[in-house]
Amino acid sequence: METKPPLPPFTLETAKAKVQAAEDAWNTRNPDRVALAYTPDSQWRNRSEFLNGREEITLFLRRKWDKELDYRLRKELWSITDNRISVRFEYEWHDEAGQWYRSYGNEQWEFAVNGLMQRREASINDVLIQEADRKFRWERT
Repeated sequence: METKPPLPPFTLETAKAKVQAAEDAWNTRNPDRVALAYTPDSQWRNRSEFLNGREEITLFLRRKWDKELDYRLRKELWSITDNRISVRFEYEWHDEAGQWYRSYGNEQWEFAVNGLMQRREASINDVLIQEADRKFRWERT
């Protein structure tokens, strides 16, 4: 069976590790790599879009990062239960015209026993920012 440690039930330490692994993966902007953290039949809600399975997740992430250029993300653990983790996050990106945004949101994650995410619910709001107001300026990975 495919596994993605750390596995539930989560402790504070293992939940923080799971959140950091997700942040690291998403900052690669590699849809194929990111999709491997989800069950083959994973269910997502991202803003008003509903997705089912890795193929739809991969296509969604390709569209996302084609639009959200120079994407840089930070995630923070909010709460945990046995197989669920809630995070708050913010990320910065710009569009093709060079307009910068900071996106704020919350995610609720539910994991299968093998450590793959089987459900993700994300609520996100975008705020226009000036380039000078950016907080996330590290080099691309």
